[in-house]
Formats: sequence, C-alpha cells, structure tokens
Amino acid sequence: MIKRSFLGLAKPRLQYNLVPDSVQELPVPEKVVLMLEEPQNGGSGNGPKVGDSVKTGQRLSASPDGGEYVISSITGTVSDVAPYMGTFGKKCTAITIDAGGQDDWDDTFSKEPTLDTALKFFEYAPGNPSFKAFADPEKSIRTIVISGMDQDLLVTTNQSVVQNEAADIKNGVDALKKMTGVDRIVITVPENLVQQANATGADVKAVSATYPSGLPHMIMKDVLGEVVSAEDSVEDAGTVFMSAEAVASLGAAFETGQLRVTKIVTVVGKDGKTTNVKTRIGTPLKDVLQACNASLNDRDRLILGGPMTGVAAYSEELAVEPGTDGIVVQSESDSAQVTDYPCINCGECVRICPVKIPVNMLVRFLEGRFYEDARAMYDLDCCIECGLCSYVCVSRIPIFQYIKVGKYELGLIETAEAENE
Repeated sequence: MIKRSFLGLAKPRLQYNLVPDSVQELPVPEKVVLMLEEPQNGGSGNGPKVGDSVKTGQRLSASPDGGEYVISSITGTVSDVAPYMGTFGKKCTAITIDAGGQDDWDDTFSKEPTLDTALKFFEYAPGNPSFKAFADPEKSIRTIVISGMDQDLLVTTNQSVVQNEAADIKNGVDALKKMTGVDRIVITVPENLVQQANATGADVKAVSATYPSGLPHMIMKDVLGEVVSAEDSVEDAGTVFMSAEAVASLGAAFETGQLRVTKIVTVVGKDGKTTNVKTRIGTPLKDVLQACNASLNDRDRLILGGPMTGVAAYSEELAVEPGTDGIVVQSESDSAQVTDYPCINCGECVRICPVKIPVNMLVRFLEGRFYEDARAMYDLDCCIECGLCSYVCVSRIPIFQYIKVGKYELGLIETAEAENE
C-alpha cells in the first residue's frame, strides 16, 4: 500500500508485503540453463562439454579448483555450451542440460562444515551467498546478518523461508559458526515473524515494514547502530549479509548430505497477484510463468527481482539463477516509461532519499558522464540503490539506472588504473 501526501510535501510510504504466499513446487523442467561466470584468470578450458553426463548436485567448473562454478540442478546430458554476455558486460558460459529422468545425486559434497567446503560448494547456493569475505585477510568479519525481510517490494521469498523453514535456518546458523568462527549472528525479520525467528538460534531483530528498511545499509544504521562510510562496503565494516534462504540451504545440505538445487521465487502477474514457487535453479522463465498462468505479450515488461530494484529481462528464455528472488510481469500500459525530459528541480528525489544525497545535482553529472565528479562532489558512493528517486521523479528520469551505470563505469576506471600501476 502507498500513502502519498496530497501536496507532495511528505514522503510517500511504500510498505513491504508481509503476508508470504504458500509455496507451490514445480515439476523438474525438461532442461536447465546454468550461467558459469568466466574465470578471472581465463581458465584452462576444461569445463563441461556437449555430450557430458552430469548428476544432480555435481560441481561444474572450468577447472577442478576454479573459484567460479555452478551446481547442476538436474541429472542429464549437456546439450549446449555457449558464451553469454550478461548485465554490465558480465561474461558467462551458458551450460544447457537436458533432463534424463530421476535424480542421481553426486556424492562429492562433504558434510564437514568448513570454510573450504563453503567456498567450494555454496557460492552457487539458493540465495546467492558469498563466503569470500571470510577468506580475505584484509577483512575482519565480526557479525553475520541473516536477512529474513525481503529487500524489494512484493517479494516474500525470504519471509516464506523464515515462516516455514526455521529448523533449517537453525542448522545453517550452527554451520555458519563452525565455518566462519563468527559468533554474533543476527536475523532481521518483520514484527509478524519474530516468533518463528526465535526458533533459529540467531539474535532476532525486528525491522520496519516501510521500504527500504530491509536493505543492508539501512539495517546497519537502524538495527546495528553503525553507519557505513561512503568508501567502504558492509564487509569492510565487519558485517556479512546472507539471505534467510541461503542459510536454510546450508542447514538443509549439512542435514541431508545433498546440496539444495531449488530456488523459491515470487512471481508477480500483471494483475498484481503474487505466487511463490519452488523450482530448480536454471529453469527457463517461460516455464515458471506458464506454471503461474502469467501471460507475456509483445511489449510487456519482464523484470527479474522486484519492482524497485529489479532488472528488465529481454527474453523469457533466460533462466532462474541462485539470486532470482522475484519475477515481475508488467503490461505495456502499466509500465513506467522513462523520458529525456530535463530535471525540473522539484526536490522530490532529495526529500525521499534515505541517505540525504543531493540527487537533483547528482543526476546532472551522471547524465553528462562526469562520473568522477559525481562521486567527489555529490556523494555517488553514498547511494544505497533503493530506487526511490526514480519512483518519485516527476520528469521520469531513470535516475536509478544512471546511478548503476555510474558506479559500474567507475569500477572499470579503477580496474584499469590498478592494472597500469
């Protein structure tokens, strides 16, 4: 529900969906497509080949000890291996596996909860956790925060996990303590899930139901009482965030000896109706939409993620990935159309910004591609990427997208400078 002042002098309030739908389990798809990131060192070229047989839970990588890998979500045969260019130039290899019948589980996963096991098997787990910060000698991680509040509107993936899988989260908390040596583990949930969260063994903290209270930087400030400086990440500040689904996946894997290869996704149809489904990682989006009776017509918009921070997808042939929490379908008539109108200095973006950035000035420099000036003069690095500025923009400037591009371009500049040193 959205509450907006008639005169526009008060911030509009966007509320999270706090009533998770029941989870519908989808059948095993006929094929899955897994996105293997290109190794930073170029790899050895010994990755999966067409015709290879793979098992459910099998680790697939360009090299046996490669840091980039995927986990096969079905048993079958590799039918295609092709290069793929993702968002912001992310290079991947798309591995297509045709299903071959019943699951035949790979037995190389060790139930020993060590950091090496986490790095080797859980970087591709549902919820997309990362354990690299724990292996970085320059980072001192003191706190793990389990996000039981979903980070975008309409999505209830992690709330559903807290509501239904508290025992698996508890097992995951115990495993995290053994793997990382971190004793302080906090779980953040809305008020209505505090009772379920109390059974997880983590320190329970309630968060506001008003967006963007569930984002990591807001939790750092409002719940942990720490403000992350513009130059640092939350990991630099000593905290690692993991989704409730990721931690439940850890717990289930160590309990059963089998890696979890399914992903819970909130599907939002054109009518706004939400449905939670559990499907194999790599399932084509069109299979998920068909199961939810969500039609997709020409010029409709397909969004991966939530309505505030999601990324538009160009094809329903793309697949569900470990970090895909939501799929939103919007008809052309309901999609917000961006424009090239200039900023009119109404101040709405400045008033709504949770970190008080002068967005009206920032966007001018981003539009002109003065990215370094945008960082130095108008606090680009302070942005927590909530998307509220784009939501309220009267001129319909795609401010959020400009910010994402600006940070990406600055990252390329820094990488190039480091290579030339």
